[in-house]
Amino acid sequence: MIDHSLLRPELTSDDVRDGCALAARYDVATVCVRPADVATAARVLAGTSVLVSTVVGFPHGSSVTSVKTAETRAALDDGARELDMVLNIGQLLSGHDQAVADDVRAVVEVARADGALVKVILENAYLSDEAKIRACRLSEETGADFVKTSTGFAPGGATLEDVRLMRATVSERVRVKAAGGVRTLDVLFSMFEAGAVRFGATATATMLDDLSARRS
Repeated sequence: MIDHSLLRPELTSDDVRDGCALAARYDVATVCVRPADVATAARVLAGTSVLVSTVVGFPHGSSVTSVKTAETRAALDDGARELDMVLNIGQLLSGHDQAVADDVRAVVEVARADGALVKVILENAYLSDEAKIRACRLSEETGADFVKTSTGFAPGGATLEDVRLMRATVSERVRVKAAGGVRTLDVLFSMFEAGAVRFGATATATMLDDLSARRS
């Protein structure tokens, strides 16, 4: 249920390789790396059950659609199997829903042709509840697989209220990912109960060591 996050700009190549090794050791769902690190992560994780995910249009969603689809194609070619894309926040806030949907759909279509999943990052810290609902519905209309709360680089991250709102807005086909501030096992459990089934986290080892301790 965890996407181990390796997205901070100061991470070195050694940090990325070490993070991938940690992800493999804890058998998480994916390791989410920067686009330039996808090929490295795919090599390190070859032969494991951990998939490689990466980001598209990160962190503001303001790249033109052709750049987002090119990013998606390059990531898939390098070995990514899941894409966390940021929708165009400014267009959403401007009420340009068709432009937002077209942007997401273009990425979904490229990913779908390769059997890859797409998670749409709403960046809820900048949105009203009404905008969050519109973003969720637009994402579902495009065929996206997940809606995601945050990049982790905005003023705020995942909240229980947002997870509940997103879960109530999309159908059962679309899953919810919580990211930004999921640093303890109790927070993760609370987010799970609210409806999230995937979690972006940097504190992976801390949380899973805590889980092992509670089970022993």
